[in-house]
Order: sequence, then C-alpha cells, then structure tokens
Amino acid sequence: MTEATDLAARAGDRDPRVGLRAVAALRRLLEQLESVQVRSARNQGWSWQEIAAELGVSRQAVHKKHGRN
Repeated sequence: MTEATDLAARAGDRDPRVGLRAVAALRRLLEQLESVQVRSARNQGWSWQEIAAELGVSRQAVHKKHGRN
C-alpha cells in the first residue's frame, strides 16, 4: 500500500498540478481495486444485490459497471 499512501500524500500537495495528478492516479487505483473485489465476490457466489449494498450503489449500477467480469 506504499503507492496508495504516497499518492494520498501527494494529493494534498500545495502545487495543484502535483495534487491533481495524484488524485487521477488514486482514482485509477480505486477502480482497479473495486474490480478485483467485485470479481472476487462474484467468484464466491455473491449476488449483484449483495455487492451493490456493500458499495452503496444500486444493483443496476454495479451490474452495468462490472457485469462483464
């Protein structure tokens, strides 16, 4: 998690260019982590509704985003 910690620290940088680049990188990392966890949940038999509840989104939203996984 060193990468995430470093990015989080840079997100608060006083230089907006540094901060914005770090925010964009964190967003990409978050998307990757979400995909990994959704795939893991589906492989363990979780329903789309269960996954959606944990992510705080609708079943339709999570299925639309990750249904191909």
